[in-house]
Amino acid sequence: MTKNDQGAEPYQHIGILGAGAWGTALAVVAARAGRSVILWARDPTLAESMALKRENARFLSGVELPSGIELTVERAAASEADAVLAVVPAQQTREVLSGFRPRSAAPLVLCMKGIERESGKLMTEVLAETVPDAEPAILSGPSFARDVAEGLPTAVTIAAHAPVARRLQASMGQMAFRPYASEDLVGVALGGAAKNVYAIGCGIVAGLGLGESARAAMLARGFAELRRLGRALGGQAETLMGLSGLGDLVLTATSPTSRNFSFGLALGRGTTLSELRAPGAQLAEGVETAPALVERATRLGIELPIAQTLADILNGETAPGEALPRLMSRPLKME
Repeated sequence: MTKNDQGAEPYQHIGILGAGAWGTALAVVAARAGRSVILWARDPTLAESMALKRENARFLSGVELPSGIELTVERAAASEADAVLAVVPAQQTREVLSGFRPRSAAPLVLCMKGIERESGKLMTEVLAETVPDAEPAILSGPSFARDVAEGLPTAVTIAAHAPVARRLQASMGQMAFRPYASEDLVGVALGGAAKNVYAIGCGIVAGLGLGESARAAMLARGFAELRRLGRALGGQAETLMGLSGLGDLVLTATSPTSRNFSFGLALGRGTTLSELRAPGAQLAEGVETAPALVERATRLGIELPIAQTLADILNGETAPGEALPRLMSRPLKME
């Protein structure tokens, strides 16, 4: 039984809720680390296809599923695992977790990045309401599903109570997947959610052809807003400066592989919101997160001018080309 440097014992049986690209990639990581994995897919057709072909052709084509991964369409089957990873869209988290009861002392690890649109709550707060007896944990950081599934070097943060975080490190860690431990669930949850909003902004800047200097300013000032809100919510500055904050923001806000950056890029180039949000279009979590982020900040008396402008663009109230004059005309102040 492999242990990490701190002697922590891994969780041997991992349950995963969600068979999209990221859920499949994490299932592959866990299986490669020697764990047995049960992977829940909501769609029976997808589950059957993955079980027969040993590949998620719909979301992660070309990646072979190791033999240690078992498919299921019964959500309750994952509740018997030693640790459960929830890997569903943020806006579906409450629905999927409602009524789900993991084994006693089994951590429930949130692996989605967003804020609930209707309530403005972080995913950790949604977890506390839906599964109040769960041992909470969260996995986040600069990571693309395909990179992880193909074994390219990736580092993430796992936040939980220290003994649980160490066991999760031992469960998932391997040469190409390096999880760092943290106890700051709030900071990790906020960093993963907010970076999607500012990544859309960086995409808009690029799509409008405003130049690299403008994109750097958007990224830096967006990060300043993220840190300001993080302090108000009780997140640690060190967390937001790390992998799950600045690291994830840099990746998501600079790569065309990022769904959120690509969404903003298309919007800046003139694609309409209705086209980008048509059925079958790729999910960009930042679209739903932006208004929720602003609403949460407003309740705390925190001003987020960039996030507010982006929320207005995504709600169709402001045209992308009007955003820069609006932000640049704000009163000058100290950085």
